[in-house]
Amino acid sequence: MRAFKVRAGGGLTLDTDCPVPDPSAGEVLVKVRATSLNARDRLIVSDSYSVDVQGRVPLSDGAGVVEAVGDGVSRFRVGDRVMGTFHPTWLYGPFPGWGELRGTQRDGWLSDHVVVDQQSLVPVPDQLSFEEAATLPCAALTAWSAVAGVGPGDILLVQGSGGVSVFALQFARLAGARVVATTSDDSKAERLGALGAADIVNYKETPQWGARVRELTDGGAGRVLEIGGAGTLSQSVEAVAYGGQIALVGNLASGNDMDVTHFFRRSATLRSISVGSRSDFEQMNQAIDRSRLRPVIDRVFPFNQASEAFAHFARGPRFGKVVISH
Repeated sequence: MRAFKVRAGGGLTLDTDCPVPDPSAGEVLVKVRATSLNARDRLIVSDSYSVDVQGRVPLSDGAGVVEAVGDGVSRFRVGDRVMGTFHPTWLYGPFPGWGELRGTQRDGWLSDHVVVDQQSLVPVPDQLSFEEAATLPCAALTAWSAVAGVGPGDILLVQGSGGVSVFALQFARLAGARVVATTSDDSKAERLGALGAADIVNYKETPQWGARVRELTDGGAGRVLEIGGAGTLSQSVEAVAYGGQIALVGNLASGNDMDVTHFFRRSATLRSISVGSRSDFEQMNQAIDRSRLRPVIDRVFPFNQASEAFAHFARGPRFGKVVISH
């Protein structure tokens, strides 16, 4: 079978002579049909990650068809459409800590086949394509966890138009919340508005966008989706309502300018989001199925253009998820 692997020093190399793995007891062989990229994957493939990934098959997110099952498998059968979970062993309950993840300590999904423990898979919602399903394990579930509890009358602030932000906008609108979004692009602003964002702030034209969000919302957003991390956290503190929550899901912008005193005066909560459990994933998929929600895909690349997909992801700009079709 074919599998892309991380090359020493960064980049991808295609191995066309990998053996198709056999599923052991409790395992499932999946014919991979689509994968998607996350910010973490760009670090892995550029050899900038915190662990050694040379020779590792990247990508944590994938969807496909069950092609064979090992002894004792009861959750799935041949022909089922499945997606992998981001945390292979976090099934339910509180976050147990960072274990082995696909794309780093374990081989990921950027190959023709992958063997997965049956407990680390969930069914694909009926109405979704494989390409759409591949966007869900990390970005969608992160957004779902970040907006949990948001409902009618609440205000959510999302940053930009990447996968997590767009999913958070969609989930918050399903829950009846008002969404404010930031962007630097007029065409993206139109698309964010079409998805239901009530107010949009151009952060290039308005560098102090936190104050503008407070003006638009008459006191700030009760929930802020923080993507930039150190580089944008001070503006999120400015934007959050008194007693609100900042959901930290990324650290993509450089900087270190948070005013701790200002944060203290907001009486706000800073909560880190670690994607979610398999149980959370299943609940999210039920909501997607009921609402007929469709993931927003920026662009789909064929398998043999995986390197181009990563280049596009790194270069931007993007709206939604970058997907590789197998």
